[in-house]
Amino acid sequence: MRRARIVIIAKAPIGGFAKTRLIPALGRDGTARLARRMLEHAAHTALHADVGPVELCVTPSPADPVWTTLGLPERLAWSAQGDGDLGMRMARAASRATDAGEEVILIGTDCPGLTAQHLRDAAAALAHHDAAIVPTVDGGYALLALRRFHTSLFEHMPWSTDGVAFETLCRIGRLGWHASTARPLHDIDEPADLAWLPADWQDAMGLSRSSTLHTPPANERKRR
Repeated sequence: MRRARIVIIAKAPIGGFAKTRLIPALGRDGTARLARRMLEHAAHTALHADVGPVELCVTPSPADPVWTTLGLPERLAWSAQGDGDLGMRMARAASRATDAGEEVILIGTDCPGLTAQHLRDAAAALAHHDAAIVPTVDGGYALLALRRFHTSLFEHMPWSTDGVAFETLCRIGRLGWHASTARPLHDIDEPADLAWLPADWQDAMGLSRSSTLHTPPANERKRR
């Protein structure tokens, strides 16, 4: 199996800090609980993929006491995101890995549908491609894997818009690189996205009783 460092870009699951766009639906405490569940899921999924070391790249820094309260797996490596916009923070994490001679898989915590197999497939794709991407339905991406680094993939990117994945692929093409692209997944950013949480998550957290949840249209349910 091809080896790659998985770097999880994560915020501490604190109410009012992480997943703030969900507060109108879940409140500060409910949003914090969901953010914690998503962080734990991402960490365990990355470790289960078993494609290489797993690094949790966090804000606030790993020295902040909040991280001692979460009981995350001990096998994680830790790093600080540092200052700057999302692109600058992701670029630092990616370049640090590639400068050390590693291939890198960048993920967040927003996509419960991202599985260990997605991570294995991305690592395997780097044997024949310079990059691999798992886009999201809203136009972003849940995973970006790189065999080598170039700052243009992160600078002046229209983050939090529906053009991120497309623009990233365009920039990869302009570099003369080849990319592998998977089927889009749903991430959880807005109240309407809560319908795409796994059913057991909704039940365990009481989300299935929330009036903010909706049933996806029949054609969308088939694609799940």
